[in-house]
Amino acid sequence: MLLEIENLKVHYHTRAGVVRAVDGVSLSIGEHEVFGIAGESGCGKSTLIRALMRLVPRTAKVTADRFTFRGRDLLTMPDRVFRRDMLWNEIALVPQSAMNSLNPVYRVGDQIVEAIRTHSTASRRDAESRVAALFDMVGLQPDLAARYPHQFSGGMRQRAMIAMSLALDPSLVVMDEPTTGLDVLVQERILRRLAELRTRIKSSILLITHDISVIAEMSDRIAIMYAGRLMEQAGTEAIFDEPFHPYSLGLQNAFPSIRALDRSLISIPGSPPNLINAIPGCVFAERCPFVREDCRTARPPDLEIAAGHRVACLRTADIAQIRAAAKEKATWRS
Repeated sequence: MLLEIENLKVHYHTRAGVVRAVDGVSLSIGEHEVFGIAGESGCGKSTLIRALMRLVPRTAKVTADRFTFRGRDLLTMPDRVFRRDMLWNEIALVPQSAMNSLNPVYRVGDQIVEAIRTHSTASRRDAESRVAALFDMVGLQPDLAARYPHQFSGGMRQRAMIAMSLALDPSLVVMDEPTTGLDVLVQERILRRLAELRTRIKSSILLITHDISVIAEMSDRIAIMYAGRLMEQAGTEAIFDEPFHPYSLGLQNAFPSIRALDRSLISIPGSPPNLINAIPGCVFAERCPFVREDCRTARPPDLEIAAGHRVACLRTADIAQIRAAAKEKATWRS
């Protein structure tokens, strides 16, 4: 495995109390794999990758039983070594907002050249040749490297950030909401380009999004996240064909399907819990229509119900009845 995480916790210490933004997450990403994490806004997806990239503020406490990249412990690694050996060379980030990530008074190509030369011994000429090749790879004309960010459209800026992340052939590219804020046509072009890149690059991808359709199109495996915890993780087909967690079923109901155009969408009532308050049981209990009393008092174990398919739920034995009931709108009324 490329990245291995066991029982990762990221807690923010605030005046109001301890915010458990990530609370016991375990996952692994293999070589040449696309691993997707889906969930509502505020569920902890971005905090998870900030912990991986060492971008959490000083008020955060990061702990884990295991947090390794190619066997190297990321928790104990000094910052100097992490920046020298890991950033760009092994792990690169495509941030959520491409507009805010590019310096507005600095040519786009020069920004990528600077990243290449800072983290490698490449000459400026070699770096500029690399930028031209990267732009061609992501579908941008090489001469656009001489332009400023305001001269790029939203989709072009997003592709420029993808090109920057690939500058030093990292082993893992982290993409945080790569299509957020783009219209559907631009989203389709970005996703098509990413699908093409998968066949040309050797990097693994950690894809973070709240859009299940993006996850379904791109990922080999998917994790469903809610309130700082992973509810379920499995191969893409298993998540969509045989989900085991009520939250996974609820998310499916809330997204349209081309296979059932006449199906009404069903929303999940209620709101996510306040993560300042310690939750002894299942974090989805207050919104779950299949909740039992022990769901509120006992934290569900991370069960492996099939090879590579894990779920945190106490009612996996009743999944046949739950799946049938989850299709009914009346089940989800608050």
